[in-house]
Amino acid sequence: MVRHLHNPTPPELLVGTASGDDAAVWQIDRDRALVSTADFITPVVDDARTWGRVAAANSVSDVYAMGGRPLFALNLVCWNSSELPGEMLADVLAGGDDIAAGAGFPIVGGHTIDDPEPKYGLAVTGEVHPDRLLTNTGLRPGQDLVLTKPLGIGVITTAIKADRAPAAVVATAIASMIRLNDVASRVALESGATGCTDVTGFGLLGHLGRMAAESGVDVEVTVGAVPYLSGALELAESGLIPGGTRRNLAWIADQLDPGPHGELTQLLLADAQTSGGLVFGVDPAAAADAVAELAATGHHAAVIGSTRTGTGRLTLR
Repeated sequence: MVRHLHNPTPPELLVGTASGDDAAVWQIDRDRALVSTADFITPVVDDARTWGRVAAANSVSDVYAMGGRPLFALNLVCWNSSELPGEMLADVLAGGDDIAAGAGFPIVGGHTIDDPEPKYGLAVTGEVHPDRLLTNTGLRPGQDLVLTKPLGIGVITTAIKADRAPAAVVATAIASMIRLNDVASRVALESGATGCTDVTGFGLLGHLGRMAAESGVDVEVTVGAVPYLSGALELAESGLIPGGTRRNLAWIADQLDPGPHGELTQLLLADAQTSGGLVFGVDPAAAADAVAELAATGHHAAVIGSTRTGTGRLTLR
């Protein structure tokens, strides 16, 4: 869709569109660079304020995935003003403000349009030291891969829409979606991570596949080590698979060697996430300590695989 567009690459543009990264990065001087990103989503839960929190956490995650910290944000709102009350929109915006306050950045304005289907998110501006930048191209052979949140959000939100998700499963999924990736980003940097992304719409396999190709490595995923949210497997077995998850798997199929693992396992690994965790590559000697520190801060993290010299292949073992 964008290949025909003119994409200049001035020297200040450290990260643009070429590598499929989470955000753009523009260098200001030797010690500072701006991180710029925008994201918005349709409702994934029933409560308006909770949706606002999820959408805001999802939006700011791209800054953390680049190793940066958010400075400020603008609201992005599409609202059906003839069908939905203004009080509900106020709740959505309050949810976004909850996340911003918790992360320590202000929301300083934004833009709203009338739209039959409501959407909400943020355009976020952040800051990063150019030498501490984490990108899709940064994986190195011989690293371990750390995932900081369990998978299964896409399956569970599909179940929510079908009114088939148990309350306890919903509560666990919401807690995961509104958890910021700030601590995970800090742990990645302190552990010596060289490459990182957040796991969102393209699922774990989609995002790992792009990282592997951009970094010139192959990735082995240890299927039994990948954590899932409570209830996700059972809901997937009952057929509650999002259409986006199936498209993700079809998109990555040419890069994937599934080994002995069947379609259901592959779909769960390709599940389209909202406000998912980070996945980053570190030296094996640092991986266990990173997981331990994440666990101490309430994360359900795990070492889920490794990298080797290659051409972007994904293998499930």
